[in-house]
Amino acid sequence: MSEKIKKVVLAYSGGLDTSVILKWLIEKYNCDVVTFSADIGQNEDMTIVAENAKKTGASAVYIDDLKEVFVRDYVFPAFRANAIYEGQYLLGTSVARPLISKRQMEIAEIEGADAVSHGATGKGNDQVRFELAYMSLNPHIKIIAPWREWDLNSRTMLMEFARNHGISVPTTHKKPYSTDGNLLHISYEGGVLEDPWNAPPEDIFLLTASLKDAPDDSETVEIRFKKGDPVAINDQEMSPAVLLTELNRLGGRHGIGRVDIVENRFVGMKSRGVYETPGGTILRAAHMAVETITMDREVMHLRDSLIPKYSELIYNGFWFSPERELLQNMIDQSQKDVSGTARLELFKGNCTVLGRKSDESIYREDFATFEDDEVYNQKDAEGFIKLNALRLRIQKMMK
Repeated sequence: MSEKIKKVVLAYSGGLDTSVILKWLIEKYNCDVVTFSADIGQNEDMTIVAENAKKTGASAVYIDDLKEVFVRDYVFPAFRANAIYEGQYLLGTSVARPLISKRQMEIAEIEGADAVSHGATGKGNDQVRFELAYMSLNPHIKIIAPWREWDLNSRTMLMEFARNHGISVPTTHKKPYSTDGNLLHISYEGGVLEDPWNAPPEDIFLLTASLKDAPDDSETVEIRFKKGDPVAINDQEMSPAVLLTELNRLGGRHGIGRVDIVENRFVGMKSRGVYETPGGTILRAAHMAVETITMDREVMHLRDSLIPKYSELIYNGFWFSPERELLQNMIDQSQKDVSGTARLELFKGNCTVLGRKSDESIYREDFATFEDDEVYNQKDAEGFIKLNALRLRIQKMMK
C-alpha cells in the first residue's frame, strides 16, 4: 500500500524519464502532481514542455526563467574557485541541481505540497544531489524517487510505457542517450557510450563544431573580470547569462570544450560521460590567466589546494552544506583583487592565452627582467638557497 500523498511537485524536464514519472505518480499515488521546469538555457521550447505536462495530467505547471540566477549565483561562484572534478569535468550538471532543488522546494511551499519528486535513477549522482538539497532546505519533506520504486527498469520499458499512454517524448531507440543541458554545458550518457572504447558519434554534439568543420582562421577574444567574475567581452559589458551565451557561441564555433571521460560517481561505480562546455572552457582559462598577475603566491597555492575538495562537494551534492559555504567564503576572499583582462586565441579546439593585464597586477617587470636592474641583488639568492638546503645537507650527512 503506497503512503498517502496529497500533492507532489515534480522536477520536470519534459524528457523521457520525467514524462513517464508524471503519469506514473498520478496513477500510483492518486494525487495531484505539479510540474516545475527550470529554464536554465537548455535550448528547449518551454511552451511545448508546458503543453506536454498539461496533456499528461499535471494539475499545475511552473516554467521559470532562471538563466541569470543560474550563471550569477551558481556558475560564477564555482568558476571563482576554478572548480573542476577529476581534472576534466567542469560540473555543468552538478552545479545546476541545487538551483533546481531550491526553486522546487519554494514551489512546494507555495502549493502546499507534501512531497517532491525527481527523475534521477538509483544508480546515478543526481538522486543524491536532489535529495541532499531537499533535506537541507526542508528536513520534513517527503521524497518520491520512482527509479527506486517502480519496475520500469530500462529506457526501453519507459518508451513502451510512454507509447501505451500516448505520451510524447524526444528519446528514440536510435538515439537512446540520456542528456542534460544548460547554459554551462550539455552531457551525454547511455547508448553506445556505455562502452568506453566506442568513440562518441559526431551527430550527438549540439554545441560544438567538429574540428574538421571549425574555421581555418583563429579568433581573438578579450574577457574582462571584476573581483573574479567576468563582466565584459571585447569591452562590451554583459549580464552573466548573456556573457556565457556569447562565450558558448564563440567556443562552439571553434570546436572548444569537448570532453570524454570515465568518471567516478559518488555512489561507487564508474561511468562514461561525454560533455560539451565551450564557454566554460574559455572562461576558466581566462580567469586563471588574470589570477596569475593579481593573486599572491601563497593565497593562490592555498586556494588551489582546496579545489579538489570544493569540486568534490559540488559533484557529490553538498552545495548547501556548511563546509561548501565555508570554502566559498574563503575562495571569494581570494578574489577581491582578481580584476583585469585576459586575451585569448580560439582555434581548432584550442583556447590559448595570449596576454593578460590588470590595474591590480602585482607582476613587476623591473623585478622579473633578465636585463640590468637596480631592485634585485642576485647575490642575495646564495643565502636563500643555503638556508633551504640546510635540512637536505644534514639528512645526507647523517647517512
